[in-house]
Amino acid sequence: MNFLIDYNLTGDAVLFWGTLSAEGWLDVLPIRFFTFKEVGLPMNSSDCDVWRFAQTNQMILITANRNMKGADSLERTIRDENTTNSLPILTIANPSRFDERNYREKCATRMIEILLDLENYMGAGRIFIP
Repeated sequence: MNFLIDYNLTGDAVLFWGTLSAEGWLDVLPIRFFTFKEVGLPMNSSDCDVWRFAQTNQMILITANRNMKGADSLERTIRDENTTNSLPILTIANPSRFDERNYREKCATRMIEILLDLENYMGAGRIFIP
């Protein structure tokens, strides 16, 4: 599965990748992380544009700061455009703790649980992890 890493988590993605690797998940599951830069998305892309890009390209967005402010907000976009075939958006519930190894491990575990049971999370909208 391909994951789109929100621009504010780019540095944290390296730590997250290391956690997934240390736990052996990268040996058994085809997981790839992509940054906005790698996929050609401007850092100032609207939440709506990011959600649509992720859905069109079959990527699960991992974010920490998308909100409900404005017509193009992530929450508004999910409410207006989400379908039963839409991939969920994973939101780090407490990004200030993401540098803690234990918290990252919990986030990784939750992400893998969702990935292994993805068909049951289709259309769920936003899922806060851990």
